[in-house]
Amino acid sequence: MNGHPIASILPVAVPSAPAERLAALFDAHHDRVYRLARRLSSSADDALDLVQETFLRAAHAPKSVPSSFNGEEAWLVRVLVNICRDEWRKTAVRRRFHARICDFTNVDTGQEAALIARVTVWGALDTLRPRRRAVVVMHDLEGLATSAIASILGISAVTVRWHLSMGHRDLTRALKPQTGDAHEDR
Repeated sequence: MNGHPIASILPVAVPSAPAERLAALFDAHHDRVYRLARRLSSSADDALDLVQETFLRAAHAPKSVPSSFNGEEAWLVRVLVNICRDEWRKTAVRRRFHARICDFTNVDTGQEAALIARVTVWGALDTLRPRRRAVVVMHDLEGLATSAIASILGISAVTVRWHLSMGHRDLTRALKPQTGDAHEDR
């Protein structure tokens, strides 16, 4: 044995129907993709979600998947890693967003701080225009991708990114601590 799976040694006919091809991909590579996903994620449920998203992308673009066993595996692993990287970026953005929110509250931690932060953020969200607010909520709070938001709202992905950028700018302005005459009276 050379360390390669037996399936990579045997010649395999590539199914012509997309559903058959996806089933063959899943049967041949599911275990490998899951093991890698499990190592890249914090829980088994997250790993299953990553595997599902990987094979969904293969289903959406069956012609971009190479026909050789090693090529298929490499393509699926690249897709999985790209999905993980996208998720890590989203998490980093959310952490920065939530850190900014906590910076604006300037109160002790606990339930009171959480309530104040929640009221402050929702108050700031209320100042946004409806479409901009929808984009920010769907992206930052619900974790939807730009393309999914574009599809839901019937606008382009570029417009979604613009609304997201402007929404973050408007939220930052709305959440800035107000300095002025009220503090000078003391």
